[in-house]
Amino acid sequence: MAMRGVYTSVNDIRKRVFAEVARLSYSYKEGDLSEMEQIPYRIIPGEVSTYRESVFLERAIVKERMRLAMGLSLRKASEHAPVSTGAEECVKPEKYYEPPLINIIKFACHACPDNVVTVTDQCQGCLAHPCQEVCPKGAISFKHGKSVIDQDKCIKCGKCIEACPYGAVLRMQRPCAKACGMKAIGSDEYGRADIDQEKCVSCGMCLANCPFGAIADKAQIFQTIQAIRSDVPVYAAIAPAVAGQFGQDLKPEQIRTAFQRLGFADVMEVAIGADLCTIEEAKDFVREVPEHLPFMATSCCPAWSMMAKKLFPDQAQCISMALTPMVLTGRLLKKLHPGCKVAFIGPCAAKKLEASRRSIRSDIDFVLTFEEVMGMFEAKEVDFSTLEATDAMHGASGDGRGFAVSGGVASAVVNCIHDMYPDREVKVESAEGLENCRKLLQMAKAGKYNGYLLEGMACPGGCVAGAGTRQPINKSAAAVQKHKKVSTNQHALQSDYRDLLELLEE
Repeated sequence: MAMRGVYTSVNDIRKRVFAEVARLSYSYKEGDLSEMEQIPYRIIPGEVSTYRESVFLERAIVKERMRLAMGLSLRKASEHAPVSTGAEECVKPEKYYEPPLINIIKFACHACPDNVVTVTDQCQGCLAHPCQEVCPKGAISFKHGKSVIDQDKCIKCGKCIEACPYGAVLRMQRPCAKACGMKAIGSDEYGRADIDQEKCVSCGMCLANCPFGAIADKAQIFQTIQAIRSDVPVYAAIAPAVAGQFGQDLKPEQIRTAFQRLGFADVMEVAIGADLCTIEEAKDFVREVPEHLPFMATSCCPAWSMMAKKLFPDQAQCISMALTPMVLTGRLLKKLHPGCKVAFIGPCAAKKLEASRRSIRSDIDFVLTFEEVMGMFEAKEVDFSTLEATDAMHGASGDGRGFAVSGGVASAVVNCIHDMYPDREVKVESAEGLENCRKLLQMAKAGKYNGYLLEGMACPGGCVAGAGTRQPINKSAAAVQKHKKVSTNQHALQSDYRDLLELLEE
């Protein structure tokens, strides 16, 4: 997680690609995508490469990034064709991207060594040789006074790492594989990273942690803007993790105006849907646990619930059946504004997958990340400092806004249960990061958490750490807490929209 929150050249290229695709969509005239051919030369100008060994390779990678940002499929290095090939197919507003969602641009991948124990230059060639003494396989010898590991004999047990007094022995791990809690990343025949799509739950942690920018998800920037430019009003449903994501120049009370500048009809905060989800999960918990289910798990993180269904099918019925905040907010907007379209704006890659499910397509039309929307602001040259303040997106409780941070969902549900059933005691356990979520469910399967409410968040830190976020995780968490405090109501039951819950579940 070392790289998260550090603005790098990888983020910079992503932002420029998103801005160019947004610009292309805002100016698009029926049937003409010839402009796509110029964009790689604008993003990577000149004849000398900045980041990689050749300017041609840099542009080739940018072309694939552009295609993914438009929802198109990746091409291999052997499939040479203009970048706009097949693009006409995908620019219709109703077009979903083709799976898979998370993709590795193979010729951008560094083919990093994975899980290799290696000796660094810090080796002092000491007299004691503790690394050699503790090695169970005799894999360590000394050449020219330095320790050397025979990789054919090494079993990666790590005893030499612990024994070295200089910290000179390291375990090299591929950053994408290390970040993947599903163990879904292996290698192809050239040693490049390869995603096992059967295991992948689209959390996007590999994408956020690859220092070569070789992993990218597909986007609907182009399609969303086409919908905005049509006659149909498009509403933005904005996730609670938004606090601070567009920089300190955009205040919460300016968000409505900012999104209207992009062409959205209006905004609603998904924290309102979070309140409705809280009430639903609280009722579920009291009704089901322990009479019908040993424990209940929260449902709002799609990567967590997908992981649970893939790895723990017998426990899948313990995941709350409550609709997620995103879906409830989409439904609410469509009830209030019949015939409109809804774009969910959030921190999350897995929400793109959730929204593409047949059962949810009618509630949510588009999913964009904060990072992608920042590209739209750039394309429209929106100057936040000139925006008028309106009322902040209002109506949600502090607890609803707290869904963005690990532990927030469980505490919202507990508060709601206490408000409805003051005598009911609720035990809670939460986990963040899929590795820890997996352990939590293993323990639950073994009966360790009977009677508990379990919260799982795929991203370490919660939604504020999602793959589409733009600021350091701790800064985001602090901004969410601040936003929670200024809410008029603190608990879900005080929501202005609570009476609409029955209507939305029909």
